[in-house]
Amino acid sequence: MERDRARGQRPPPSSSSPSSFSFRRSTPRDSRNFTPSWSSQDEARNRNRSNSDSRGRWSRNPLPQTTSSGGLNYGGASAVQVENAEGSCLDVPSLVGTCPSMCPAQEMAQRERLRDLAVFERLHGNPAKSSPDLAVKKFCRTLSTKDVRSSDLRPLSVLESTLDYLLNLMDSTEEPFEVVHDFIFDRTRSIRQDLSMQNIVDRKAISMFEKMVQFHVLSHHKLRIIKPSPYYDISSLHYLNMEQLVKTLTSLYNLYELNRNPDSVYNNEAEFRSLYVLFCLNPTKGESLALWFRQVPAHVIRSKEMMFARRILRYFRMGNYKRFLGTVAAEASHLQFCIIEPCINQVRALAVSCINNSCYKLHPYPLADLSNLLMMKELEVESLCNACSLDVTVDNGGNKILPTKQANFSHPKTGFDNYSFPYLKQSDKNR
Repeated sequence: MERDRARGQRPPPSSSSPSSFSFRRSTPRDSRNFTPSWSSQDEARNRNRSNSDSRGRWSRNPLPQTTSSGGLNYGGASAVQVENAEGSCLDVPSLVGTCPSMCPAQEMAQRERLRDLAVFERLHGNPAKSSPDLAVKKFCRTLSTKDVRSSDLRPLSVLESTLDYLLNLMDSTEEPFEVVHDFIFDRTRSIRQDLSMQNIVDRKAISMFEKMVQFHVLSHHKLRIIKPSPYYDISSLHYLNMEQLVKTLTSLYNLYELNRNPDSVYNNEAEFRSLYVLFCLNPTKGESLALWFRQVPAHVIRSKEMMFARRILRYFRMGNYKRFLGTVAAEASHLQFCIIEPCINQVRALAVSCINNSCYKLHPYPLADLSNLLMMKELEVESLCNACSLDVTVDNGGNKILPTKQANFSHPKTGFDNYSFPYLKQSDKNR
């Protein structure tokens, strides 16, 4: 049933008039009244009635862009503290969940009848049989607090254990990553839905949102490098994952502010805040990023994670490829690298272009030196040069060289191959 659903993916993204959502900083409020903060309540109700949410028109660009209001524009619905489409209902008292298992018994029985069980939920592989240790509550788009009972909601302790169970599947399963991702993607949305309905906004909620952001960031990296699947539209999965990453990160930022007090320090806040800056490696307006910095606490601005992100952004915009690559290899955290990684080959191509245009024509550039500069294997450097329509030759000593002043340099139309990077190997060992 999960694969059947995946086969019915929506059509490719359309670039026509997408709606937008953005990162916004909310005003801290009493946690008992923590409800989704849309641009207006009428807009939220209209969006729910039309069921447009984030499944409106698509954008071809999977990376968010900064808006003039200081947030990220991503071609979807408006992302806020905890998404209204995730199931919260405005002006309705919060509930307290009493469901003791990962999936309510009534839902599990219904899905067994309908044979609507994911591969991870099937008892001994039986598509019509599950157990409380395997079944996980699915996300329901139209669910609201007016229609749900306390027995349908999982309390915080159950949500924490459910999230840990889901994230353990990332490394403990033999299923293809796109299958694992699709399952965790849906079930973590259900977790966020239960948190929203119960107005759970304490430090434990912050920890859970940090883990879910981490899942989406790692998926952002892995979905870029996996091979095409006959059952899944990988580009669609990548788009939807990016959409939920922006929404989850938005909710996390607002939870930081909601729980802020003079003595509050969140150990991971600086790293997660730095991800916003790294998203701006795409073309952005400097004014909007400057406005965003005014909203970030001073101790976060001074943190090593944020200083790293700002240096990377500066090197990227200046075209300083040597410092960009060296700083990423030496200082990037694993999450930061997953956001930066799509830009690394762009920077390498810039370096090749600069060397080709600036070096003396009678002195070809040795490929071994270019390999050290670009932090690539020599065979990969040759592949990159060929992809950029540059010829590589061999000198009298048998060494490969790049003749300079070639006039036919161009960026590959089909994109870059997945070249290695020394930090990638190191980070994978640490995971």
